[in-house]
Amino acid sequence: MTPSAVSQAVRALEERVGAALLFRTTRSVGLTEAGQRFFDRAAPAFGELLEAAAAARDLGQRPAGLLRLSVPRGVVPLLLDPVIASFCNAYPEIELEIVASAEMVDLAAGGFDAGIRLGELIAPDMIAVRLTPPFAYVVVASPAYLASRGVPRVPADLGHHACLRFRRSTGAIATWLFKTGDKQIEVAVSGPLIAHDYSTLVGAAERGLGLAQVPAPLAAAAIAAGRLEPVLADIAAMTPGMFLYHVGRRQVLPKLRALIDHLTLATAQRASQ
Repeated sequence: MTPSAVSQAVRALEERVGAALLFRTTRSVGLTEAGQRFFDRAAPAFGELLEAAAAARDLGQRPAGLLRLSVPRGVVPLLLDPVIASFCNAYPEIELEIVASAEMVDLAAGGFDAGIRLGELIAPDMIAVRLTPPFAYVVVASPAYLASRGVPRVPADLGHHACLRFRRSTGAIATWLFKTGDKQIEVAVSGPLIAHDYSTLVGAAERGLGLAQVPAPLAAAAIAAGRLEPVLADIAAMTPGMFLYHVGRRQVLPKLRALIDHLTLATAQRASQ
């Protein structure tokens, strides 16, 4: 800064403070009593400000700090459990916090770095990163239930069955979706259980309580083990898949970029197996 610029800055500061902070002569400059008091109190605060800037700058340069994710409960065992250990080992300076809830939260207001949700639930102004390919909503039931109540052949048959239902975070109970040709069919069903997460519905269906319509990956293990059987598979509705979403490209700190890269690599490796 030029001497004249410094003089103008000091005069402006003195005007804001309301007192002379410096003695000025043609030979020297010194602090007044008011200036000394101001300096003694302001210097520690200025030091804190510099340290705060350095701390924030550090988070913008390397993967470190608290990384908070909002995810549905059913996603944790499918997408996160397989990579949590490897991610935490690869990035020891990141603290990973997973908040498992069915609620669609405001990421910024809730203090979250990112969320994971079905593609159709993500707001269009979010940046979405694909984690899975598209998959079906499957209707499943235990072999014992189907043996006792019969196998539904068309959506109209569901009126004679115990259907386990899902309540969305908006409070509405989800209708069951099917697809015939280019048309999507919505069916309102009824039954003995309403749950706020799909994992509960899968467990109840395994125990023979009724039919459940759930995302296919959540029922895959139970179907493979013979605990559940799919029905109405030929008209199953599709969903775009699961995505990680965040508020924007300019606000992706290295800690979030590290997680995105880690999940993307794990997804690619699973797809190639």
